Amino acid sequence: MTVMAVLGAVLGGGLVACAASGDAPGDRHTDADRTTAAARASAHAPSATPRPVKKPPTMAPGPAGLTPVLERGPQHADKVVALTFDADMTADEGPRAAAGERFDHPKLIALLRRLKVPATVFMTGRWAEEYPSQARSIGTDPLFEIGNHSYSHYAFTSPCYGLPVVEKEAVHDEVERAFAAIRKTGARNVVPYFRFPGGCYDDATLRALAPEKVTAVQWDVVSGDAFATDADAVAQQVLDGVKPGSLVVMHCTRSAAPVTDEAVGQVVPELRKRGYRFVKVSELMAG
Repeated sequence: MTVMAVLGAVLGGGLVACAASGDAPGDRHTDADRTTAAARASAHAPSATPRPVKKPPTMAPGPAGLTPVLERGPQHADKVVALTFDADMTADEGPRAAAGERFDHPKLIALLRRLKVPATVFMTGRWAEEYPSQARSIGTDPLFEIGNHSYSHYAFTSPCYGLPVVEKEAVHDEVERAFAAIRKTGARNVVPYFRFPGGCYDDATLRALAPEKVTAVQWDVVSGDAFATDADAVAQQVLDGVKPGSLVVMHCTRSAAPVTDEAVGQVVPELRKRGYRFVKVSELMAG
């Protein structure tokens, strides 16, 4: 969420469902057949040492143990840029979703896939509950990674665009409940990064968040896509702001950011023409 131009997306709150496959017609086996075949395969298979799972990088705690905050890549970064998309839905927007309002944006995610653009999606737990198949699809696609955007999308400090405020003692529940909701969908590419709703935080908030061992991820380029209707203007704002190592905040919520896909369709080819390479936040942080 943006601090300046994200009021709409803060209040309003995307991506593509995947299907499971079963046995092919005529391909029927008994449990005994399967067990025997598995045993034979195991007996003849070469032994292999499992590859260690590479943990996403995080930043060291800040002064006095405060949660570290990432706003952009290294000062002398290569020509790389990280596009991030907030999947917003507040805890009390269920009735609006039931009435037909769409807080997802499958067209945008499909475009990122078609253009082969890695991206980080910051997802609220409530969004994951509303669109579990889309959350699973995003979180099992190596092109993407999912960060935590809280469960309820309520503010972690005040004032913050009129959002209800999370009590400091509820910070742990907000973060853990969101991670649990996201992982429950089957998403695997979940990273220990957190984005504050509205981008609003202070030292007290960073102190309360510290036990969660996450890196807070902000941005240095505001796309201005919240409630925007002019895709050209959004694209130009991003293109004007991007520098090597930039972190761009955008949204994947159809109702609150309806022209983001059009803007991305302009931004990606132009930045590539300028020599930029797109990376996920974890890659930007790794340097």
